[in-house]
Amino acid sequence: MGLMPPDAVVLALDLGATQIRAAAILAGGDRLERRAAATPVQSGEEGIFRACAEILFGVRDALPGNVRDRLVAIGISSMGPVDPWRGLVVDPPNLPVLRDSPLADEMERRVGLPAYLERDTNVAALAEHWLGAARGCADFLYVTVSTGLGGAIVRDGALVLGPDGTAGELGHITLIADGGPRCGCGGTGHLEAIAAGAGLAAEAQEALSAGESSFLATRARVRSAAGRSAAGLGTEGRGTEGRPLTATDVADGELAGDPTCIRLMERARLAFAIACVGWVNEFNPERIVVGGTLADRQGERWLAPARDQVARTAFRTPAARVRIVPAELGQDVGLVGAWPLVEDRHGDPVWRERSARP
Repeated sequence: MGLMPPDAVVLALDLGATQIRAAAILAGGDRLERRAAATPVQSGEEGIFRACAEILFGVRDALPGNVRDRLVAIGISSMGPVDPWRGLVVDPPNLPVLRDSPLADEMERRVGLPAYLERDTNVAALAEHWLGAARGCADFLYVTVSTGLGGAIVRDGALVLGPDGTAGELGHITLIADGGPRCGCGGTGHLEAIAAGAGLAAEAQEALSAGESSFLATRARVRSAAGRSAAGLGTEGRGTEGRPLTATDVADGELAGDPTCIRLMERARLAFAIACVGWVNEFNPERIVVGGTLADRQGERWLAPARDQVARTAFRTPAARVRIVPAELGQDVGLVGAWPLVEDRHGDPVWRERSARP
């Protein structure tokens, strides 16, 4: 563990492809001065660095003096992959301008505090271990099902990173060997391509183009008309181009009884359930903690099939042990996890020398 005074305060930065969020995190998990801003993806690396520093300055400067004086470091949650030892965002598919970007060094230089970087799902796992659904649990998996599907592995109370810091990419197991939908990483048949939001949206768009779903066709027309009306363009003589469908549309279509949406959502839940069987057999976790916007909205509709599949088809001993539970910390998970991230690494030269993993 690192060296943290008991009343330490951590600046938390959560960098995503669409939004940058920041807050000050106290030793008990309280969050002060939450801020958010759109990620300036068109501004390049320097523009993103500047936006991150500005939102951190905004949080810092709004803190009472007695809190600001206790700031010790910055904990950074970023889309992966990352190199946590060198503090680099390596090659994020959704933000390619940050290829091999020294985010930790830049925040350290600009804000004037030591900075520690980790992949967003790993930071979320630390948060859920500290204050959420994995409290008191030494061996668990954290899985987020949102636009993408990511994960983290915690073994004996510590993150499993692998020699390159990329362990835990649970969404990129291949479920369809000879094809299947294309994943955002470039592979095919991956769990993420079948069960996450972006994959569901892509398949919905294909179903719309093929004329397979009256619900999706209606949803696309309504959204397109609303968008044109808001822009003052009128509604005549225009198609549905440029108004892509989302996973929410597919989930709504399932509830409305649309056969195509039912098929897509049932396949997504089955793919996730099958993946859970593999994770239980491979990792023998005490818990699988499931978060992310898609899983949160589905609730037990998403989790119950996974529990059933594990109970019926996983190895008996690990299946009897594991609990599949919803995450508890919601959207703040990437901020809350900054405190245990810094607690673990602050003052440890392994994380301060900015070299490859020893």
